[in-house]
Amino acid sequence: MSPNDEKDAPILPWDNFSNWVHAICVVTFDLELGQAMEMIYPADRELTERERTNICYLAFPDSNSGLMGNVQFHFRIRQCPQSISPHTRPAIHTYNANCPTSIQTEDGYLYGYVYFRQVKDRTLRRGYFQKSVVLLSQLPLVSLFTCVLELVAPEYFETGEASLEAACHHLDQWPPPTPATTLNLPLLGTVMQVRIPSRQDKPGASSLSPPSPIHTTPGPATILIPSPHETEAFRVLAPVLPHLNLLWELVLTAEPLVVMALSPTTAANTVQTLVSLIAPLRFSGDYRPFFTIHDSEFREYTTRTAAPPNVILGVTNPFFAKTLQHWPHIIRIGDSNTGSPSTQKHKLKKASALKTVEQKPGVYTKYRPHLQADKGLVKRLLKGVQTGRPVEVQSALLRRHLLELTQSFMIPLERYVASLMPLQKNISPYKAIPSLRPFNPDEFLATLEQHGPHLTTGIRGDWEGLYRRFFRSVNFSTWFNTRYQEVSDKLAELHLQALCDADLGGWVGSRSEVEVVDMVLRLRSKLPRAASLPPSHPARDKLAAHLQTLFMALPEDLRAVLHAS
Repeated sequence: MSPNDEKDAPILPWDNFSNWVHAICVVTFDLELGQAMEMIYPADRELTERERTNICYLAFPDSNSGLMGNVQFHFRIRQCPQSISPHTRPAIHTYNANCPTSIQTEDGYLYGYVYFRQVKDRTLRRGYFQKSVVLLSQLPLVSLFTCVLELVAPEYFETGEASLEAACHHLDQWPPPTPATTLNLPLLGTVMQVRIPSRQDKPGASSLSPPSPIHTTPGPATILIPSPHETEAFRVLAPVLPHLNLLWELVLTAEPLVVMALSPTTAANTVQTLVSLIAPLRFSGDYRPFFTIHDSEFREYTTRTAAPPNVILGVTNPFFAKTLQHWPHIIRIGDSNTGSPSTQKHKLKKASALKTVEQKPGVYTKYRPHLQADKGLVKRLLKGVQTGRPVEVQSALLRRHLLELTQSFMIPLERYVASLMPLQKNISPYKAIPSLRPFNPDEFLATLEQHGPHLTTGIRGDWEGLYRRFFRSVNFSTWFNTRYQEVSDKLAELHLQALCDADLGGWVGSRSEVEVVDMVLRLRSKLPRAASLPPSHPARDKLAAHLQTLFMALPEDLRAVLHAS
């Protein structure tokens, strides 16, 4: 189904629900089976045995941590090929077309948002009640779905399956996840107000403003979620704040990185925050906010026979300290942080120092940053801690700095790629579509002296070396391939317009039959693109008229051949 047909399509049961959520599962601990899926809702949702197994293991903390009470975290899994739908839902197509590329969905992956409860219960043979509610979704809206589970899971634990069914029916009333629109999402007597960011938004602008008290009326409680996709960056990164520029470079160049934490919440939030460090650039490597020793890809990621893959892992099991000690970059995070930077505990250490299971917190790496650290940012944030500045404001300052740094890095690349595009005056309807000039790294690097990021950031260092490392990363290849496709589409659009505007009636009189046939075939090749345009677009009629003109100029036998082909 094309996006244009979305409004005309009938709304089927669970259609609206499926725009947001794939399924909600309940995972329990069975004395004989271990972790087992007790329920999946809606019941018609299919998961392969491998997916079920992965979800069950990821739904519980992966070590004997003694975590009591309620714990929330999230994970990301690779779907089995047979589970991947060949067609993108229209609402998801609209979402991906309008949201920033850094929060687009990715085919073949699902997020799992977990609410785990462990409490003592003498009535059970094991002595503990252990159960998780897991929400599966394509959407990386961490803050939103964390809030959803804060409402749904406790209600389920208190009243049982009926509340879960009611919650799913409420989700089925939600409007599509459309960026740049303030959405009111009712759920179990509460309304969540969210605004998914748009790629047209001004960078760093706030998504939502609190409603004015004057206009509020009695009714359901409203929860404002201004950044449905973000974590509290400052609170998460506080333990490693002195190494922010190092971490930014590692994520930018998609280096293998493992986060070792004491809780799945800390591990997952740290990985999710690391991935967002380079926004608005999309992180194109793999990442697993929470990863366990039972994961079906455990061997793939821990083998020593090949270099570690381009993935960021979040782990809690002490066993990983031994199995992943050969990884080049490791972050150890200690006790839950309070949002205060700790420059004493988390020092930079050589990767070879990570030899034992018990290790002090720190960043273990042999990587030498190409850029000098921005000490001014750390000082501003430390001053904010001393003056009691709200964590939300600290996070906004931190994200603003990272956004400007990434933009300063990418703008010279954007400018250079634009220069590779042929001039519009060179696009002729009588010739093939001109192509983009090849990307030449040395030619690009020669432009840095006049247009490099050191001019806008004031940060000194080996920018050229960082660019060369970036060119070898999956982040660059994905970004460049996307830009190349966008430019190619633009050239095809301009070429189509040039063909539509051409005077083929005057042109055909002085051309040979071979040239006319070649033009017929060229026009025919444009018909699929014209067919994808809105019905009101003039290109369809113009191409049809041009084809008719050319046909009339050909001998009857040639017309018959072309009609038959």
